[in-house]
Amino acid sequence: QVQLVESGGGLVQAGGSLRLSCAASGRAFVRYATGWFRQAPGKEREFVAALSWTGEATYYADSVKGRFTIARENAENTVTLQMNSLKPEDTATYYCAADRGTVLGPMNRINFWGQGTRVTVSS
Repeated sequence: QVQLVESGGGLVQAGGSLRLSCAASGRAFVRYATGWFRQAPGKEREFVAALSWTGEATYYADSVKGRFTIARENAENTVTLQMNSLKPEDTATYYCAADRGTVLGPMNRINFWGQGTRVTVSS
């Protein structure tokens, strides 16, 4: 069983940066694919970024490519999302996700989710 706890959300001006962290307890991220998703008010949850279980392959939504970076740190117990050049449309609650396997599968089949951390980008 994996428990995920996100942190690092907050209020930032457009063009600014935030770094989200997802800490795993109960079990390290070894052999777990991980990723970040977000949900804006009134919208469906959407994919943001993902990391293969080896930590070698990364995947990004087109809307964040070149601005966001996903990485695994701290002996593989933390996954981070560095968000640069933030835009108002990045405003959402961001969720960390993890599951066994090479890469994350469809959202409705992911077993482990964090509680979310709120990011607000002002214009």
